[in-house]
Amino acid sequence: ATAYEAETAVSFLENELVGSLGVATLDVKLLDVGCGTGRRVRDADAALAVGVDVSPEMLHHRLFLNGESLSEERAVRAVADVRAIPIASELFDVVWCRLMIGHVNALEMAYAELSRVCRVGGVVIVTDLSASAAAAGHRRTFRDASGATREVEHFVHSIDAHDAAARNAGLVIEVRRESSVGPSIKSFYEDAGRVSAYEAQRGLALVSVQLMRKMVA
Repeated sequence: ATAYEAETAVSFLENELVGSLGVATLDVKLLDVGCGTGRRVRDADAALAVGVDVSPEMLHHRLFLNGESLSEERAVRAVADVRAIPIASELFDVVWCRLMIGHVNALEMAYAELSRVCRVGGVVIVTDLSASAAAAGHRRTFRDASGATREVEHFVHSIDAHDAAARNAGLVIEVRRESSVGPSIKSFYEDAGRVSAYEAQRGLALVSVQLMRKMVA
């Protein structure tokens, strides 16, 4: 995709979930791995906010610059793969990997790189579509310019796999949460004419989050 900006039920719920962790970004060094058009990182109040993504089209999308409020000089971004991030080690206080890890099969490599670029004592936050949602038939899709629905490849990683990858990367999981289909995202179902699906899925864990702290270099 060359752009992905519209809020969805999944992304809205994920943003709520990350916000509930209470991890401040004010005046810190923040890296968003898999930032897309930068819709989250550009709103952060970090001293240094960097976004990386494999899609150069998304990184150069006009929305990354947030109109006139974010200059070209402040829009720090780079084309990069989570398995080999071209950034110095131990640079960032907070590292986000939001709704992206499921697109990567090499979980160990991804966690190793997320940990490497985080300073000792810093925080790594990883979110994804929950395993329960995937089992219930939820898919990662988007509509292209022609209006056709496209499905993005998604790998369902078990909790044990996340735990092992985090531990091997020197990360300690401090918080693990899930957020379920409920009133805060009902309007997305209503707008799509899928109220019956909302009622059927209410209470289903849709998004998961892990907050991890880097303990060793």
